[in-house]
Amino acid sequence: MAPTGSPLSVVQFTPFPVSERGGLNEYTRRASDELARRGHSVVIAAPSGGRGEVAETKSVLAELADDPDALFRPGEEPRVLSMGGGVKIPRAGKRQAPVSVDMGNRVEALLGSGRFDIVHVHDPFVPGFSSTALRHSFSLNVGTFHETEERPFATQFARPLLEIFFGRLDARTASSRTSAKLLNRYFPGSYEITHPGVDPVAAAQSDELPLKIAFSEREEPGALRLFLRALRRLPTDLEWTATIYADEPGEVHFRVAQQIRERIKVIGPDQASLADLLSHSDVFVAASNGPRPDQAAVRQAIVSGAVPVTTTIGRYVELMGDGQRGLLFPAGDPVTLAGQIQRLGDDRELRDRLRGEGRGFEVETWPEVAERFEAIYERLVARRQDPTGNEALRKKLRERPLIDVDLHMHTDHSSDCATPVKVLIETARDRGFGAIAVTDHNEVSGAQEAAEIVAEMNGFKIIVAEEVMTGDAGEVIGLFLKEKIPKGVTMREAIDEIKRQGGLVYVPHPFDRLHSVPDYENLLEIVEDIDLMEVFNPRVAISSFNEEAERFARKYNIIPAAGSDSHVAQGLGAVRNRLHDFEGPEEFLESMREAEITRRHKNLVYVQALKFIQTTGRPKAAKREVDDPRAVKGGRRKSRAPRQARNGRRARGSKPAAGKS
Repeated sequence: MAPTGSPLSVVQFTPFPVSERGGLNEYTRRASDELARRGHSVVIAAPSGGRGEVAETKSVLAELADDPDALFRPGEEPRVLSMGGGVKIPRAGKRQAPVSVDMGNRVEALLGSGRFDIVHVHDPFVPGFSSTALRHSFSLNVGTFHETEERPFATQFARPLLEIFFGRLDARTASSRTSAKLLNRYFPGSYEITHPGVDPVAAAQSDELPLKIAFSEREEPGALRLFLRALRRLPTDLEWTATIYADEPGEVHFRVAQQIRERIKVIGPDQASLADLLSHSDVFVAASNGPRPDQAAVRQAIVSGAVPVTTTIGRYVELMGDGQRGLLFPAGDPVTLAGQIQRLGDDRELRDRLRGEGRGFEVETWPEVAERFEAIYERLVARRQDPTGNEALRKKLRERPLIDVDLHMHTDHSSDCATPVKVLIETARDRGFGAIAVTDHNEVSGAQEAAEIVAEMNGFKIIVAEEVMTGDAGEVIGLFLKEKIPKGVTMREAIDEIKRQGGLVYVPHPFDRLHSVPDYENLLEIVEDIDLMEVFNPRVAISSFNEEAERFARKYNIIPAAGSDSHVAQGLGAVRNRLHDFEGPEEFLESMREAEITRRHKNLVYVQALKFIQTTGRPKAAKREVDDPRAVKGGRRKSRAPRQARNGRRARGSKPAAGKS
């Protein structure tokens, strides 16, 4: 396994422009800052920026061809890359995530550098930038989900597309239990909860009037309007002041009566941090109705001593503990909000009790959040296989001749194949193979028979193998087996048995949903046990399935391999693994590290039709005797006599023999 504990290279993708502060971007920036302080090289990529920022990004990307380390500035804060603008998709009351127009090439150039250990994508299902990152990533991918609303388009109509991107996530986290619960309904899996961090501050509230109310402008615009409507409904005899915290105070505009306007002020980061404001506030109002909740601010309010008053949306209810740490009101209801603020203003004992409940609230600081992510990253990196292998052995093997090998084929010992063992062998030899793996379904007798036949053949090998149908996670192939592995065992049991026999674990057509294959979760469970992964199978009807296999093998340093998966002899030759000759599984595995995979087009419909014709309507043909096995038509031997000299044909320019026409 790959070593851990060393600095990692990480790119964080946020789907919203860097200029948009707070919320998700605040989460990304604070976590990235702390990861950089822990010694990791961190880059933040965002979908937009000014012309100057985009031009700088283009310059950095241009340098990568000559200097792969141009991205990183060790010991400095994370570099922010502005990947270009996009067309915004309107979403009522929501932030507008830019959909990629000109950024795709830049994302591909960034991730194609191969310098990142981790690609961390925030809100992977947001259209445009996040999905673009996952489409081009060949690194280990971590997805953090922040959205909490059910979206019919994403969860129902677009599920097949989203499942592709979901299946590229090697680890998944959610910033709240509410988000994880929603996602599990449509995309079952394991989600680690990584809440936003808080800044430790000393509470500085006083019991003296006026009641100090705080509000963060980082929620959707409608939340601010609702808050102001509630302030207008407070009793005139209640003494209060309100402070609106905004990242851009000059852009906050509102209209209220003068007597109310005098009690309200707007401040920004230049005047105080949100944590400082909350530590001096009695009440914090969070009025989002769902599109843009700011759970980080609510968490900060709880630990800072400002009693939260929030809407009853799931994420806020989760934080409030059904009202144990603050008061709730229905979303969109300014009357109830005003009533709850008044309760806290009139009842000092209630304020003190809720503050006391908040002191027991478990939170993490931003350094602790970064430590959680670091642990996730290192856990993933540790599962990558060591690509170095045995260089001394490979040096020895390079002195041997190159041979062609097919690692996946069947004989009439499989129920869905009618090719006799002898015919398969003769066809393979005729087509120039030096070795083949016979991988009958749930049977090794065909491979053992083939091994006996070729025992006297010089320069040709049989790898005894079996394609095992497990009872819980699809098919797996064991190479270099000695005994049959029974059908129906678990994937774990099959792998353990392959290893016990001294064999190699070969995962066939791993992403072909038309075959019985392990799902992504199963693959992640066994990734450390896989010796080879089939990255090309000509019987896979959709090419993207092969591409997904190649992507997975690359990110985990699994040795790539290929097999024809031939169920008819005519399918041989569609794929070849060219490697140095070997003896036994150890030499084979080392030789495969440097193997070259070649592919030749075969008409899938034709091959499948032949399979149907040869197997349908025949009695079960296992172990049929073939007295005079011959290679199937279309076979080609390594060396052939010149065409003009074969079959008694005349050489070019010769005259016909007498009496012949």
